[in-house]
Amino acid sequence: MLQPFFQWMQGLAFSKFFLESIWPTPIVQCIHLVAIAVFVGALLMVDLRLLGKGLSDMPLPRVARAAEPWLIGAFVVLVLTGIPQMTSTALKQYYSPFFWWKMEMVLIGVILTVTIRRKLASKDESELGPVLPKMVGLASIALWTSVTIGARLIGLLS
Repeated sequence: MLQPFFQWMQGLAFSKFFLESIWPTPIVQCIHLVAIAVFVGALLMVDLRLLGKGLSDMPLPRVARAAEPWLIGAFVVLVLTGIPQMTSTALKQYYSPFFWWKMEMVLIGVILTVTIRRKLASKDESELGPVLPKMVGLASIALWTSVTIGARLIGLLS
């Protein structure tokens, strides 16, 4: 069903330019890697705080508010730099089970991050109890780690 769309993406002049030119690929990949570092940093600030570790002298809502613009900005950059990388090898992505795993984990991670995790991080810790924040923090770390592992496996095994 999606295969014609992926064939179309790979056939775009932009995709060919991205693959055949020397500089666009490494520049976009470097920007992507920096965005990963910023995203993971912002994510871990809050997730570690949910786990009761790191920045424990600051209230959880304050940590979450400080990290949110970095998290959102980095995610936007990840999407914008991921699209040209994905379109230039669209059929390889389409046939890779790791690509589909990664996309599923991204979807679940975004849903968790903008719903449950965001709601918990906006509340005072005394309202949360000892278990739920830790479960959400661990789930968030696990989901986003699986995205990264899936991305690496695309390059290594597909």
